[in-house]
Amino acid sequence: MIRRWLQIALLSMGLAVSAAIASSQIKGAETLDVSRVTYNTTQVDGLKIFYREAGPKDAPTVVLLHGFPSSSHMFRELIPRLSDKYHVVAPDYPGYGYSDAPSPEQYVYTFDHLADTVDHFLTQRGITKYSIYIQDYGSPVGFRLATRNPERVQAIITQNGNAYDEGLSPFWAEYLYPYWKDPNPTNEAKVRQLLTLDATKLQYLQGFRNPDDVSPDSYLCDQAKLDRPGNDKIQLALFYDYRNNPPLYPAWHKYLRDKKPAVLVVWGKNDPVFAPAGAQAFLRDVPNAELRLLDTGHFALEEDGAEIAQIIRAFLAKNIR
Repeated sequence: MIRRWLQIALLSMGLAVSAAIASSQIKGAETLDVSRVTYNTTQVDGLKIFYREAGPKDAPTVVLLHGFPSSSHMFRELIPRLSDKYHVVAPDYPGYGYSDAPSPEQYVYTFDHLADTVDHFLTQRGITKYSIYIQDYGSPVGFRLATRNPERVQAIITQNGNAYDEGLSPFWAEYLYPYWKDPNPTNEAKVRQLLTLDATKLQYLQGFRNPDDVSPDSYLCDQAKLDRPGNDKIQLALFYDYRNNPPLYPAWHKYLRDKKPAVLVVWGKNDPVFAPAGAQAFLRDVPNAELRLLDTGHFALEEDGAEIAQIIRAFLAKNIR
C-alpha cells in the first residue's frame, strides 16, 4: 500500500515538473516572439520596399534609417536589442538592400525623393509618431522627414549622422567637392573608388579598436549590392545630389532650436567620413542633448552595438512615453 502511494506521489511530482517546464518553455517562446524580427515587403509608389520589423505594434516606434553603402542589414543586431520594449521598423531605401533598384531613368535618386518614399512608406504602415535613428545617409533622409512633419518625430538618435559643416572631414574635399563642382570623367573616376571593396571595408574597419572582430558579412553584403549591374549609376546620382544637403543645415538647426526634440548623439569618434566635431556641434542647437563619443569608427554598431543599445534604451526611457 505504501509502495503504491509512493508511486502515485512520484508520478504526480513528475507531471508537475513537466507542466512547469512546459509553462517555462511557453513563456520563453512568448519572450522570444516579442523580439522576433520579421522580413517584409510592401508596394510604395509602385516600388517594392523591403523592411525589417519587430516588437509590439502598440509600443513607441523607432524608425532606423541606414547609411551608405548599407541597408537595414546594418541593424540586424540592434533590432532585437530594442524590440522587447519598442516597435522597431527599418526600411531599405530604393537602390539598397532588398528593395527595388530601378534605374535613374525610372526613379530620380535624390535625397528629397528618398525621403518622399520613406515618408509614404511610414504613412502606409500607419506610423505617424516615431523616433528616428539616423546614420550617414539616414541623416539627410531623417532631417527631411522631421522638418516636413515635426509633430511626428519624438526624438532623434544620431549615430554618425551629420548635420554640420564641422562634421565634414577632409574625405569630402578629397573626393566629393571636386565632383560637385564639375562631374567630369576625371572627378567621376575618383568618386568611383568609393564603390570598391577596399572603400567599403575601410568604412567598416578604419578607426575600430578590434577590426578583426568585425564580421566580413557586413561589408561583403554591402559590396554584393554595390556590384549589381547598373547600381554604380544610382550611387553616382546620390553622390552628386549630396551637394544639396549642406545648404539645408541652417534649416535643420532651426528645427532643432524651435521644435526641441530630444536628441541623443552617439558617435564613433574615429570615423574617417564624419568627424567628431560634427557630433559636438549638435550641442549648439540642443544644449541638453546627450553626447556620447565612442572609441570606434563609422559603423559603430559593428563594434559597440550592445553598448549603443543600452544607451538608446536609457535615453528613450527618459524621453519617450
